[in-house]
Amino acid sequence: MITAYLLRSLDRKVLVAICVLFVAALLVPFLNLFIPAGSPFHLPTYLVSLFGKYLCYALLALSLDLVWGFCGILSLGHGAFFALGGYAMGMYLMRQIGSRGVYGDPVLPDFMVFLNWKELPWFWHGFDMFWFAMLMVLLVPGVLAFAFGWFAFRSRVNGVYLSIITQAMTYALLLAFFRNDMGFGGNNGLTDFKDILGFSVQADTTRAALFAASALFLALGLFIASAIVRSKTGKVLVGVRDAESRVRFLGYRVENYKLFTFVTSAMMAGVAGALYVPQVGIINPGEFAPANSIEIVIWTAVGGRATLIGPIIGAILVNGGKTIFTGLFPAFWLFALGGLFVATTLFLPKGIVGTLAGYFSKRREKDDDPDAKKKSVDVEAGIDTDLPAEGEAAR
Repeated sequence: MITAYLLRSLDRKVLVAICVLFVAALLVPFLNLFIPAGSPFHLPTYLVSLFGKYLCYALLALSLDLVWGFCGILSLGHGAFFALGGYAMGMYLMRQIGSRGVYGDPVLPDFMVFLNWKELPWFWHGFDMFWFAMLMVLLVPGVLAFAFGWFAFRSRVNGVYLSIITQAMTYALLLAFFRNDMGFGGNNGLTDFKDILGFSVQADTTRAALFAASALFLALGLFIASAIVRSKTGKVLVGVRDAESRVRFLGYRVENYKLFTFVTSAMMAGVAGALYVPQVGIINPGEFAPANSIEIVIWTAVGGRATLIGPIIGAILVNGGKTIFTGLFPAFWLFALGGLFVATTLFLPKGIVGTLAGYFSKRREKDDDPDAKKKSVDVEAGIDTDLPAEGEAAR
């Protein structure tokens, strides 16, 4: 029964993607840890961390696709949920430093000692325990999304107005986290991490394990998103996206469906942020920047929204291009990113995956329709199929 449910929750494309992620979770660490450094098949540690960062971005783009692609909620504040999950992980990592910090205080992080804090703020308590930190990774973005969505969706705020409000939310958090008296490191944020679960964050084995965790959590996120989309709830969400007033007229509590999807998406974004921080080694208020949330929209649009696979591909391709382009032409990256979004809107409105899926769908329909196939042959032979047959013309 469970197996049947799992199979119903996955279509072929999603199943293939999950299998690819499982293979990557095994293959990349193997190439890094067990292949000698002189071999052409060896994967350097810096690439392992870079690929892990791309997978975190892919999970973030997938979370946005769930609300934008299938529910019609264009959130320009998903960077806030990502950053909150990152800060929860960063607080745990800071508590693991202990007396190994610059000032040697066994309890207070270095920035608190520097700012003359006398005791640990109440909201830092508990973050010395991994399970508590991981609970906060889910709860903090989830509670914020629930509170925001409760008022916004019940007030029937939709469209561009909702997008503007989500952008205002992340900008407000950006300004708040920049303040030193907030207790989150101010402008510098949280950095200089030492250990995670007792293992050095700089060790090759830890980097490989973090990549594998990123791949596995992306696969889990893809499974959860696919299960939601292919369920009855997913059908209602698509109805809300396409004709919200009709769905409401049929008796559905539209705001509840929106709220469920928004909270689930925010929690996925928080997990992406938590996996991101130990791999890049820092979290600061810059992650709340509205421009980051707009970039997430671009990844999703380029890959193809409402496809699940598309945002993953879009996030990896765009960020891979960013790594290369900023190395060659750093001053022109933002122009290239803007041009990419404009070109996608004009020439690939369904994104890469959506366009390819539409093309192959038409090919299959054409191959399955004998009349269409005969008409195609006649056109190639120069016969005008719109003219009446000879007997019909005589009558």
